[in-house]
Amino acid sequence: MTLHTTLIITPMKANIKIVMRGLCLFAFVYTLACITVTTHAAEKPNILIIFTDDQGYGDLACYGNTKTKTPRLDQLAKQGTRFTSFYSQTVCGPSRSALLTGRHPIRSKGWGMPASEITFAELLQKVGYQTACIGKWDVSNRRAVIERMPNAQGFDYYFGTLGANDGGGVSFHENNNKAGNSRNMGELTTLYTNKAIDFLKTKRDPKKPFLLYVAHTMMHTIIDASDRFRGKSKGGLYGDVVEEFDYETGRLLDTLDELKLADNTLVIYTSDNGPWNQDKYTKRKKGHPKGSIFWGDSGPLRNGKGSCYEGGYRLPCIVRWPGKVPAGRVNDAIFATIDFLPTFANLCGFESPDDRRMDGIDQTELLLGKRESGREYFYFHSAGVRQGKWKYLKSNAHFHGYAVENDREKTDELYDLEADLGERNNLAAKYPDKVAALKALLLKIEAGDKLDPKANRR
Repeated sequence: MTLHTTLIITPMKANIKIVMRGLCLFAFVYTLACITVTTHAAEKPNILIIFTDDQGYGDLACYGNTKTKTPRLDQLAKQGTRFTSFYSQTVCGPSRSALLTGRHPIRSKGWGMPASEITFAELLQKVGYQTACIGKWDVSNRRAVIERMPNAQGFDYYFGTLGANDGGGVSFHENNNKAGNSRNMGELTTLYTNKAIDFLKTKRDPKKPFLLYVAHTMMHTIIDASDRFRGKSKGGLYGDVVEEFDYETGRLLDTLDELKLADNTLVIYTSDNGPWNQDKYTKRKKGHPKGSIFWGDSGPLRNGKGSCYEGGYRLPCIVRWPGKVPAGRVNDAIFATIDFLPTFANLCGFESPDDRRMDGIDQTELLLGKRESGREYFYFHSAGVRQGKWKYLKSNAHFHGYAVENDREKTDELYDLEADLGERNNLAAKYPDKVAALKALLLKIEAGDKLDPKANRR
């Protein structure tokens, strides 16, 4: 009986041990999974996008400007990565729709962006982000079309102007309600910064990650600086405006430090398009402050806003995320505003829309320094395409009127941007096969053909 009992109990003990070990293993795996999920959630970055208007590639000291002092943006560049082949669009409305949707303006429709477009703000809301937009909206045809205003396009909070300040004045909206107007253009940079700081300090939910999109009116004509900065720079009124923007950006960055948010905030600084720098436009000074010189600096690039040359599309871009984005790095990979949405999808845990053509690509590995190469090609709206070092412009490339170069021959153009950043030496006749290949790629992009996303990575 004893032997029988022992024979029965011993397997039971063994089974109990197995069960207990299994439970312990399950508890360990479950705990590990919970820790992993919690860590992943905690690592979702806050996102701060600082988006200027009509600011040139060469406006900042860290991009070669010798007249204008920009210590805070120079410091930001040292703390993060400075990109030198970064592309927005050539004019403001299309630039904003491309930024928000990850789609070229031929699809996202620029100033007329329809309510059916999906913005990264909408997608971030779905994964628990609190979202705010401060400043210039410019994708609802500059009108209060409720279903196309920020609150309907993914932003929990909005303060700013629906359009530009071309007439020397702006009208504000707070969320969907009118919130006054101003003809004091010198107050706008500080006003928007104050609103952004107020969001961080009083409106932000500390339990949620946030997206804060600050789209400044400056340096869009008509420019002005506050009394504190007017007349202080060596770059005329435009330089005053740039230096004030630099200072106010510093205040915003200091707020991240004060609130202990900097370490887990992905900061992106860039601009919407190149600067007003064509004589045929800048000589017309109606409505501008006395003695103002209001055009920006394209640095080594050709032309500016409204042009399909590099001065119209290529912009400064600085990205900082401490401990994630390499500090003190300069990178020349092709990168663009349309890449933000799919990159945020990876970093923040949402899916990019699969019911429409997406033109952006996930650039997470480029941002985090795990890859030094970027896009293989970039499309210039109704004008041409860049692939690697080669840039092709078709003979009837679209220029906005003020950006037309009167002496430009209407012929195919091909440039080697590594050897000729200023686009002065047309090599189309020398490399007809390259022209033909880029023409074919351009047609595919404009037709919306399905291109392998991996084909847009170098």
